[in-house]
Amino acid sequence: MSQRMPDRTNPPDNRPIGVFDSGIGGLTVVRALRCALPNEDICYLGDTARVPYGSKSVDSIIRFAGEDAAFLVEKGVKALIVACNTASAVAMDSLRKHFPALPVMGVIEAGIEAVMRTGAERITVIGTRATVSSDAYRRGLHERRPSLLIESIPCPLFVPLAEEGQFEGKLAEEAFDLYLSHLRRSPPEVLLLGCTHYPLFRQALERYFE
Repeated sequence: MSQRMPDRTNPPDNRPIGVFDSGIGGLTVVRALRCALPNEDICYLGDTARVPYGSKSVDSIIRFAGEDAAFLVEKGVKALIVACNTASAVAMDSLRKHFPALPVMGVIEAGIEAVMRTGAERITVIGTRATVSSDAYRRGLHERRPSLLIESIPCPLFVPLAEEGQFEGKLAEEAFDLYLSHLRRSPPEVLLLGCTHYPLFRQALERYFE
C-alpha cells in the first residue's frame, strides 16, 4: 500500500495580508476579507495621525501611501491591499513601482465591477476631494460603458464624521443635506460610495433617500 508524501514544493504561505487606510474606514474592507478568506491573517494599519487623505495634495498622498506600505512590508506581509479610495486613485503606480515583489491591490476596480453588475445607467459617485478630482471612477466606468450618466460629488465632511462615530443623527443628516439634497428630487440608480469610510453611513443614507 503506497502512501502519498506531503507536497513540500509549495508550502503554505502563512504570512499576513497587509491592509492600510487613512483611518478606521479600511476596517470595512478587513471585514469583507475575513468573510472571504477566513483562514488568512491580516495586518491592518489605520493612519489616524494623518486622516483624512482626501484633503491632502497628490504628492502628500503618494508619500503617505508609500510610508504606510513600507511599514507593512517590514511586518513581512505577502500582499498589500490599499483600502483607501484616495490612495487607490492616485498612488497605485508609485506603490507598484516601489514594491515590485508584492501584489498591490486597490479598491477602485472592485467598486467599478460592483456597479457594472447592477446594469444601472445613472450613477452618482461620492468620495473625498482627491478621489473625485482624480476622475478614477468616472474614467473606469466609461471605459466599461461609455453611455453611462455619471455625476461625481466630493463629500469631505463624511470622513471626519465617521472617525468621530457620527454615522447617523443630526450632524450626519446636515452633511447629507449639504452635499446630496439635490439628489432627493431625482435619485440616481446607484450611489457609489467611493471611500471606505462611507459604508459606515449606508443605513442612514438609505433612510435619507427613502
